Amino acid sequence: MSMAMRIVVLGSGGAVPSPERNLSGISLHYEGDVYLFDCGEGTQRQMMKFGSSYAKVKAVFISHLHLDHWLGLIGMIETLRLNGRTEKLEIFGPRGIARSELLVRDFVTVTEIGDGFEYKGDGFKVRAFDVEHDKGGMGFVFQEDAKRKFDEAKAKGMGLKGKLFREIQEKGSVETEKGKVKLEDVSWLQDGLKIVYSGDTMPCKRLVDEAKGADLIIHEATFLEEMKEEAKEKKHSTAKQAAEIAKKAGAKRLLLTHISGRYKDSKEIEKEARKVFEETIVAKDGLEVLL
Repeated sequence: MSMAMRIVVLGSGGAVPSPERNLSGISLHYEGDVYLFDCGEGTQRQMMKFGSSYAKVKAVFISHLHLDHWLGLIGMIETLRLNGRTEKLEIFGPRGIARSELLVRDFVTVTEIGDGFEYKGDGFKVRAFDVEHDKGGMGFVFQEDAKRKFDEAKAKGMGLKGKLFREIQEKGSVETEKGKVKLEDVSWLQDGLKIVYSGDTMPCKRLVDEAKGADLIIHEATFLEEMKEEAKEKKHSTAKQAAEIAKKAGAKRLLLTHISGRYKDSKEIEKEARKVFEETIVAKDGLEVLL
């Protein structure tokens, strides 16, 4: 990867904002562009505040149609219009999102998507998958393409140098002064980064399957375990349940978000999750994660 991937938490709160936590919003910075996952009310101001330029947003992925996850699109689009935006802005969301006339602008395309949809970017893909929530609930997998890595010492020892490096990548094999060399003899494919965003959901097997081996899972944790029955009723997750998802998936790190306003101190949330999955961070607005 040519430059670090940066995740910025724009909003880490639940359905109602608080002085400490804005409504849902995550920005992912990759190769100079910005990709938004959910865009709650006030997201554009959060982007200004935390150095995540809304002018560089290339695509927005909305997990479901509860207002706390997409209402901020309206203001952001209007600001972009006032600033003379002409570059295309792509918005992807569940069935029904295209009905909003407030999103209609010459530079905006709105596409209704469902389970299995793939967005192909430059060097990565974003895939949508169904989760257990209302209003067309979806999660998203950001999967960076695998990168070809060379064993330079081995390549040199087999006579590979100069323009032969490019030629072997194009043809799969080349002839050197020491004989025929195959691409797989001197290189390997290194998996790209994998980021999974749960959106709002109760625990589900599909999320575990999609998150296998993820470098980072961004998972909602609306409640503590003592409120697991209410979490189930409202189709949300507890901190413990989110940690169990990360553990089952074999993820490297877990970022908990969508924290209910009833929790003024995140220490209990962190403590509950870390009993199950040590590599847990509780999101706060403005938090940056580098990968």
